[in-house]
Amino acid sequence: MAGENKSGKVIGKNLWVTSTIVLAVLCIILLFFAFKGGMTGNVISEGEIGEKALGFFNTQLSKTPGTLNSVKEVSGIYKVVVSAGGKNIPLYFTKDGKFIYPGSELMPVTATGDTASQASQTQKSDKPKVELFVMTYCPYGTQAEKGLIPVLSLLGDKIDGKIRFVHYFMHGEKEEQETYNQLCIREEQSGKYLSYLECFLEDGDSSKCLTEAGIDKTRLSSCMQSKAKDYYASDSALSQSYGVQGSPTLIINGQEASSGRSSSALLSTICSAFNNEPEECNEEISSQDPAPGFGYTGAGSHSGSNAGSCG
Repeated sequence: MAGENKSGKVIGKNLWVTSTIVLAVLCIILLFFAFKGGMTGNVISEGEIGEKALGFFNTQLSKTPGTLNSVKEVSGIYKVVVSAGGKNIPLYFTKDGKFIYPGSELMPVTATGDTASQASQTQKSDKPKVELFVMTYCPYGTQAEKGLIPVLSLLGDKIDGKIRFVHYFMHGEKEEQETYNQLCIREEQSGKYLSYLECFLEDGDSSKCLTEAGIDKTRLSSCMQSKAKDYYASDSALSQSYGVQGSPTLIINGQEASSGRSSSALLSTICSAFNNEPEECNEEISSQDPAPGFGYTGAGSHSGSNAGSCG
């Protein structure tokens, strides 16, 4: 037994020495790329590296799907922690996102690890059908809506885009009533819907936003009494047919699509579903993740906020 304990101590010591050497080599390699031209100098955000890391992990490194745990900068590189199979796996990236050190050698991050590449497997069409399923008071649903609104405005009628609602409520009566409210505006005063929604996402003040968006309140009241539940039944049926299990869920051309929640990530994902991308797909829009919940100040924490959902 004493011999086994001694052996265990030696093994433990060797593992510690080996890991120290590996980390030292990693730092040297990454510093080399940082200062000798291996990096382009185009530093990407924590949100973007989180999306890239998760895509790379799921397509290149593991057969067990992972989820994003955390992203942080450590000594001039990004450390991304992915959770899979009950374990937390650290991955190290250069700040331009072009190289990863997954454990034994520095590797280029190919397009197969990108969210856009995953989305490119979505069925293409001349006019993509884009449906974002949310709950009106889900903080992650509102986060995705804030990212999507600029994309809907930019692409306009070049896509068939619509905010839809999942087939259940989790935030009480206020959510149910606001869902009916938005359905009536979306269906019967559609030209004012995005203006209303953009206002509502500021602080959840529906009464203020009805006035600011110029909603016909008499028409809205009539709809709420006679048609709202039928409109919801239609969204609910679609939600169930797609197998939606949480807010937000992005459906493109009838298939669930994986995307980040920044406007630029959503634009890239949606544009990958065109047979021929329109020129609007080349526009530069915000790559910053919106903050979950209401309000336009602040930003997502990049520590799982891009993977959060209600449901």
